[in-house]
Amino acid sequence: MNIEYPYWYFNSVIPPKKCDEIIDLAKTKDKSSGSLISNKKKESISSNIIRNSTVAWINDKWVFELIHPLIHAANKQAGWNFQWEFSEPCQFTEYNKGQFYGWHCDSHIKPYDMPGNPRHGKIRKLSMTLTLSDKNEYEGGDLEFDYKSTKGKVKSVIDAMRNKGSLIVFPSFIWHRVTEVKSGKRNSLVCWNIGNPFK
Repeated sequence: MNIEYPYWYFNSVIPPKKCDEIIDLAKTKDKSSGSLISNKKKESISSNIIRNSTVAWINDKWVFELIHPLIHAANKQAGWNFQWEFSEPCQFTEYNKGQFYGWHCDSHIKPYDMPGNPRHGKIRKLSMTLTLSDKNEYEGGDLEFDYKSTKGKVKSVIDAMRNKGSLIVFPSFIWHRVTEVKSGKRNSLVCWNIGNPFK
C-alpha cells in the first residue's frame, strides 16, 4: 500500500502532568517481562531476542479519552482515513539501560482468530506511541522507521518525539524499532487500533 505519510505526530501535545499520571497508573498494574524471542535459528540465544523491556497493561477509560481524539485527527490529517472500531488495551513499556525493541511491525499476517472475542476477524490498522519520559531522562531509545520502499533506507523520527507528551500515529504495517537505551529509563505508552481487514 502506497501512502504519502508513513507517520503523523503531535509535538508535546499531552501535558506533562497527564504523562506522570499515566506512569503512576502503570505502577498500580502488574508488570511483566516484555521479552520476545525470534523462532528463527541464530547463533546465540541473545541474538534471538527481539524485544527486551518491562510492560504493564492499561485499559482505563480516561486514558483512551485522552488519546482517541489525536488518533482520529492523525488518521484524517495524514489522509489515511482507515476504518477502525476500537483499541486494544494500552501497553505501558519501560526500557532501562540495555533494553530495546528490534525491527518489527505491529500487524499480523492474518486477522485475529478469536471466536467470541470482539477482536475476531479484525486486524491492527493504526499504531500509536506516546512519549512519557523527558528527553533528558535517557540516552538512546530512539523510535526509528524502515519504510521498506527504498533499499536500506531507515528514517529516524524527528527530534520532537523525544519530548515528553509527544504522540505519533502510524499504519500498523510500517516496520519500526526502538534502539537500545544507553542510560536512564524510557517510558512510553503504545496503543493498537483495530478494524476490518483492508479491501
